Amino acid sequence: MSPFRPLHDAWTVRSASGDVRAPATVPGCVHTDLLAAGLIPDPYLDDNETHLAWIGRTEWRYETEFSWDGTGHEHVDLVCQGLDTVAAVELNGVRVGESANMHRSYRFDVRHALRTGSNRLAVTFGSALEYAERLREELGHRPGAYTQPYNFIRKMACNFGWDWGPTLITAGIWRPIGLHEWSGARIAEVRPLVTVEDGTARVDVHVRVEKTGAAEVSATIEGVTARAVIPEDGEEAVLTLEVPDPRLWWPRGYGEQPLYELEVTAGEDVWRREIGLREVRLRTEDGAFTLAVNGVEVFVRGVNWIPDDCFPTRVGRDRYAARLAQACETNVNLVRVWGGGLYESEDFYDLCDRLGLMVWQDFPFACAAYPEEDPIGAEVEAEAREQVARLSAHPSLVLWCGNNENIEGYADWGWQEPLQGRSWGGGFYLETLPRVVAELDPTRPYWPGSPYSGSMDLPPNDPARGTMHIWDVWNERDYTVYRDYRPRMAAEFGFQGPAAYATIRRAISDEPLLPDSRGLLHHQKAVDGNLKLAAGLKPHFPVPGTFDDWHYLTQVNQARAIQLGVEHFRALWPHCAGSVVWQLNDCWPVTSWSAVDGDGRRKPLFHALRRAYADRLLTVQPRDGGLALVAVNDTARPWRASARAVRHGFDGTALAAQDLALDVPPRAVLTLPLAAPVTEPGDPASELIAAAITGPSGGDPAVARALWFFAPDRDLRLPEPRYDTAAEAAPGGLRLTVTARTLLRDLAVFPDRLDPEAEVGDQLVTLLPGERAEFLIDTAGLDEEALVRVPVLRCVNDVVARGSAAAWTEERRERSDQSDEGRRRLQSDRAASTEWRQ
Repeated sequence: MSPFRPLHDAWTVRSASGDVRAPATVPGCVHTDLLAAGLIPDPYLDDNETHLAWIGRTEWRYETEFSWDGTGHEHVDLVCQGLDTVAAVELNGVRVGESANMHRSYRFDVRHALRTGSNRLAVTFGSALEYAERLREELGHRPGAYTQPYNFIRKMACNFGWDWGPTLITAGIWRPIGLHEWSGARIAEVRPLVTVEDGTARVDVHVRVEKTGAAEVSATIEGVTARAVIPEDGEEAVLTLEVPDPRLWWPRGYGEQPLYELEVTAGEDVWRREIGLREVRLRTEDGAFTLAVNGVEVFVRGVNWIPDDCFPTRVGRDRYAARLAQACETNVNLVRVWGGGLYESEDFYDLCDRLGLMVWQDFPFACAAYPEEDPIGAEVEAEAREQVARLSAHPSLVLWCGNNENIEGYADWGWQEPLQGRSWGGGFYLETLPRVVAELDPTRPYWPGSPYSGSMDLPPNDPARGTMHIWDVWNERDYTVYRDYRPRMAAEFGFQGPAAYATIRRAISDEPLLPDSRGLLHHQKAVDGNLKLAAGLKPHFPVPGTFDDWHYLTQVNQARAIQLGVEHFRALWPHCAGSVVWQLNDCWPVTSWSAVDGDGRRKPLFHALRRAYADRLLTVQPRDGGLALVAVNDTARPWRASARAVRHGFDGTALAAQDLALDVPPRAVLTLPLAAPVTEPGDPASELIAAAITGPSGGDPAVARALWFFAPDRDLRLPEPRYDTAAEAAPGGLRLTVTARTLLRDLAVFPDRLDPEAEVGDQLVTLLPGERAEFLIDTAGLDEEALVRVPVLRCVNDVVARGSAAAWTEERRERSDQSDEGRRRLQSDRAASTEWRQ
């Protein structure tokens, strides 16, 4: 391979005025450099973010020196894999290139500017915010969901603030930079396009070469080689390789993920990559939105992915691996890379290839009207061509999507009048991007946006067609309304809950810590977020009296909301072909819709999602004026088992029972009506239905039982919680066993309240009297007495049966005794927050 020399050492960064200087890490960004130098506070703590806005309006200059020995290669290129974002590149005082796009790489010929011996490289970054503001003035205003003009620059949109993220407008060399010296021929691009037919995989390897004359190219896979000569006046060849009886790549849960090494050579240059052999189709007739891999239709068990950090260089392979492993723990088979973020790094897609996680990749457009004029138009096509080609080798990538919510915005958010006929991005989603995908990678489906119903003549968020986003539940209605929808693909829906206690305590120094204390409100970015949390609690729970009750109940409510939605959508298969929960992860410590918080801790939602996305699922669903037991079998084997549905009193007494025989074909759903004696309670406030497997379940692990309560918790006569506990050492930590002496609703243990490093293997377990649950905690040495007391060990009974109004009264009194400054803060916060208690 032609030598590539990284230039990552001895960088400095300074402001244009010279007032701020620091050593710099490359790849990196100005925020992380200033933080490492102790020049700014951690922007993730308290409200520090608000004091750092000046960074995004400052010009920054990165500089380094390196030596060059003047080797005899014909070409020397400076390769910039990622510049963030508005950059001018100088070598020895000679401007050799510039950029205005975070989403693409650049290659600049620098041989003319190099010197034998010492060389000085400088990259000057202008303010991305000011660039976007200037372009907005030039091209005319375009509406969007937020005030910052992120739609006027090709940069990670969520850097400009989102309803879960801070405003931290970065600059810097965010991906590798270095010199590439080469002679003769250089492989510029390889696109291995795979089709599978009649038991043979065909790989059409499109190779583009930069060269000084004719060049021979070859491609090899599984011992099969094809060769071609690119003439002097050409630059591309297509080499076709056929693999008989291929070992196909499958999504997780559908088969294995074998990978084949593909090697391409041109002269002395070599390109190697592991690829997977599979085909993917998108079925859209009659309004459907169903992915099929290798001819098998797949129910999408998905999550939305946002950038895992506001500063992407802090997310390396290990962190990707940890987060994607968490996705797999929740039985996910697809990750949607959302359009307000990035095209992720090779590590992300390579890990998805190996884990069998399908990737739905949005092009980076979100929640705004985008100008189509140059320079934006030219940049969009350039980045799309590069990224479609770059990602074509990854079998995990199964769908390209044009944007997030922009077609809906144009149709339904009142954009057309303020646009006054100006471009809004439709040309990108309906012309440019599908043309690029069709040209460079016709083996993958493209969809213009999400939500989208398949035609600009149709309402974009029609549940009967295409993809649907369901946000009225979080914003306006109770989560049981999920059951009113019958989408073909639920591509976004979510419900908020706070981060883990240890995450909050690391990031927020409020004393006392309250739902509406200053720091916690700063880490709630959704408009009226706390009011919506309160509104979501109100139909289900008594008013929480303490912070601990609020924290627990809002997490429970988040978990229940999403579990209800996912189970409902799965029960609609094959009419509904998937659910993509908003969202898997967070980029910082925040109250949000995530299952894994900004410090990587699993929220109760994580455990609820794991159960809701299990390969085999029992769920009780309303059907035809009654109730039914729905058995979902998302495996390749028939599911034959016996089940029993029992109406219990809260004291554990069996009041009525029904035996059911399950015979569910592979990848199918079976609905069995429940009889009136089971579904008609004598006392709705003190009875429930529990349905569970009683016979063989095909060798699979035990299937979680389905529960149905006849009334919301606030109206239940839940007993005072009584239970026995025992803690003992277990491999890697501690085993806590809880034996119920009364019904225990959504029992959970929060060991991070005792040790921030401690996590538990399960949450939100409901026990009938006499039943027990084991909680495996990955940390030993915890205070066992505190472990089995509130607020570490919790159940809903704590709040419903005991109430805590007196405790809240005391907490309010404590806060009212604070200093005058504290009272002023209270007054400023009250308008936005007090209704959480109403």
